[in-house]
Amino acid sequence: MSSNRNRRPSATSTPNQTPFLQRRLKTKPALAVITVLLLSNILWFIAWLIPNKGQEIGSDEQVAAIDGDDITRQEWMIAMEERYGKETLQNLVNESVMEKAAKTYKIKVTDQEIDLELALMRSAQDKFDTAMQNLSAEQLRQKIRSQLILDKVLTKDVVISEESIEKYYEENQGLYNTKTSYRTNFIEVDSKKAADEALGELKNGSDFSVLAREISLDSASASLGGDVGFLTENQENVDPAIINAVKSIKANEVSKAFKLANGHYGIVQVQEVLEGQSFTYDDVKEHIERELALEQLPQSVTPEAFWSEFNATWYYGESKKEK
Repeated sequence: MSSNRNRRPSATSTPNQTPFLQRRLKTKPALAVITVLLLSNILWFIAWLIPNKGQEIGSDEQVAAIDGDDITRQEWMIAMEERYGKETLQNLVNESVMEKAAKTYKIKVTDQEIDLELALMRSAQDKFDTAMQNLSAEQLRQKIRSQLILDKVLTKDVVISEESIEKYYEENQGLYNTKTSYRTNFIEVDSKKAADEALGELKNGSDFSVLAREISLDSASASLGGDVGFLTENQENVDPAIINAVKSIKANEVSKAFKLANGHYGIVQVQEVLEGQSFTYDDVKEHIERELALEQLPQSVTPEAFWSEFNATWYYGESKKEK
C-alpha cells in the first residue's frame, strides 16, 4: 500500500480527551463508541429537565426531599451541568464542526453508507454489551454520520491500491456476511410462579422496561430496563434458551416464560429484528478503502483539531487550537 497525504490539522491533546470513535478496521465496535453515544442521551435528559416557558431555571421548586431537607430544581440543574455539561457541550460542538467540514470539503454521507456501518457494527457484537443500548435510531445515525465525515476528510488524499482492497476483502469475507439480529429486552426471575405473575402484569398493560427495573434479577440489564442489545444465533456467553425464545416471536412481542440454565426463569421482548445480509465487494469497497487509509495516518485525529478552522468557541473557554 502506498499513500499520498495532504494532512488536515493534527489532534490537540486535552485532559481526559479520548478519540471521537475508535477505529474499526475489523468492524469491532469500540468501547469509546459507548461513551460518545451515551452523551447524546445525557443531552436529551438535560434538555428534558429544562423548565418550560414561564418557569425560571433558577427556581426554588422542590424536586426531592430527604428527611425534611429539600433539593431544589436549581441545585439539580447545577449538579447536572457540573457532571455532564462539559462533555455534552463538546459533543454538540463537534457535531456542528463536522457538518461545517462536510460543506467545506464537499463531503457527502449517504443513508446507504450509514446503513452499512450500522449493519457491520451490529454483526460484530459477540456477547452482551451496551454499545447501542439506550440510544434512539436517530442519535445513533447522527453519531455514525459525524464519524464518517471525519474519516472522509482525513482520508480524502490517501491513496490505497485496488489490489490491497481486494486482498482484504478476500481474507475477511466473514466480516461482511451478517447474521439476523434481535434487539432484546430481558427479565429474569427465580421461579415459574414469578414469571407467570410478570406475564400477567405485562398482559394487563405494564411496561416491560419498568417491570424489568423493578423485578429482574439480572442487575446489568435491569438497570437498562431489561435491554441486552442485539442478539444473534449461536452467540457466545448467551444462554441458548434466551436465543430460542427470541427467535420464536416477532418484533414488539413478548415470549412465554422459559427456564434458564441457572434454574431461574426468563421472559424476553423483541424490540427490533434486523435481517442478516451478505455484502458484495462493491458494497463494501469504499468502506474497506477508508479503513485501510485510516490505518496509514500517523495518529488519531479528533474533531477538536478542526475547531480553530471553523472559529469554534465554547463556554468552558479552553483553547482547542493547534499547537
